[in-house]
Amino acid sequence: KPLHDPIAFRKELDGIVVDVSLQWCSDSYSDTVLGYANSIRTIDGGTHIEGLKTSLTRTINSFAKKSKIMKDKDISLSGEHVREGVTCIISVKVPNPEFEGQTKTRLGNPEVRRIVEQSVQENLTEYLELHPDVLDSILSKSLNALKAALAAKRARELVRTKSVLKSSSLPGKLADCASSNPAESEIFIVEGDSAGGSAKQGRDRKFQAILPLRGKILNIERRDEAAMYKNEEIQNLILGLGLGVKGEDFKKEALRYHKIVILTDADVDGAHIRTLLLTFFFRYQRALFDEGCIYVGVPPLYKVERGKQVHYCYDEADLKELVNTFPTNASYNTQRFKGLGEMMPLQLWETTMDPERRLLKQLTVEDAAEANVVFSSLMGARVEYRKELIQKAASMVNLDHLDI
Repeated sequence: KPLHDPIAFRKELDGIVVDVSLQWCSDSYSDTVLGYANSIRTIDGGTHIEGLKTSLTRTINSFAKKSKIMKDKDISLSGEHVREGVTCIISVKVPNPEFEGQTKTRLGNPEVRRIVEQSVQENLTEYLELHPDVLDSILSKSLNALKAALAAKRARELVRTKSVLKSSSLPGKLADCASSNPAESEIFIVEGDSAGGSAKQGRDRKFQAILPLRGKILNIERRDEAAMYKNEEIQNLILGLGLGVKGEDFKKEALRYHKIVILTDADVDGAHIRTLLLTFFFRYQRALFDEGCIYVGVPPLYKVERGKQVHYCYDEADLKELVNTFPTNASYNTQRFKGLGEMMPLQLWETTMDPERRLLKQLTVEDAAEANVVFSSLMGARVEYRKELIQKAASMVNLDHLDI
């Protein structure tokens, strides 16, 4: 829900044109900043983004001190607190742009930063002085973000202390593998004790670990960090995988497994659990995607028996293609799996866990800003985005495939 109407302004100085449009939302807990330089999307940021963020932080902190909402003079709002819930687009026109990086998607002109800082400070200050109600809303949200961060810090310290005191303690439901080499080890995150039992029996204990989850994990897109760290299933994921503490530099060597496989049922609930896990990994440690550690296991949806032959199909199209290879009037039996718990350990190994025969999908993030918007839209508190998505996709849904 927007806190105010979009704030938009333009400034031209020394031949450089700066266009900015921004808006804070009350039900968003992350920021989305999109940058353009000479109409080129700068997905790796640059001096215009740096200038924008610096000026936003300074300007809001200046108002916060004047309003005396900060009771402790030694505490100030960080950029993360100020930008919580903000969506911003900044576009600059530069006569002689200097693009950096292998893909040339980062603006490097140092003079742009100074001009952007000046433009944002002047225009945002003028706007907020004329709209004190908007200022109060932004200050209130920033202060709440600070309070949540302090609460989360205390919660992180508890997690860190627990990890140090019980450095050899792992989640009770974790069935670890024999290998101590993370590079050759993999862990399957499965839903429920039933699927967990089959997976534990069917796995290769040398290099495959199993971590069953109890139902659906917390949707961290709608909760603050303090609530996240208190959640038992989240703690099991953090301790079991060796993820460390959110915000700290990612160290792949600290991971207990370099291949993390999300394995859920091929139904709506399974898809929801998978999405909740992906949201957690993206928000908690995005580098897992950059390092290629996140995978999704694809279990079969159908088992087809014809004589002594057994076939597994992963979707309707796969099933139809198989049946078309049978002779006319051939006799066969089709079983639709309702969940992984229905599969025998050997079936689970043959179809989903055996490296020689399984189907795994590796997940990576090509555009972090776009992914951020997707997670916020699908998993955030606002329902308008999801309602619009459902309406647009309604014509593509086969009603016979719905789990009702």
